[in-house]
Amino acid sequence: MSTQFITDEDGQRVSVVLPVAEYEELLQDVSDLAAVAERREEKRVSLADVKKRLIADGLLPS
Repeated sequence: MSTQFITDEDGQRVSVVLPVAEYEELLQDVSDLAAVAERREEKRVSLADVKKRLIADGLLPS
């Protein structure tokens, strides 16, 4: 099944029908973008610092 459009009497697109998998991917993208927007003002952490924390927490080998 591919994306389908529903049009009004003038031929203008008014709705869309998507495969469920594509719809779910779009929802995940929206969720990811919202998380990025919410964290935009947070202090940045270097990759080196992240690795140090993960090693200290036992989540990465040293």
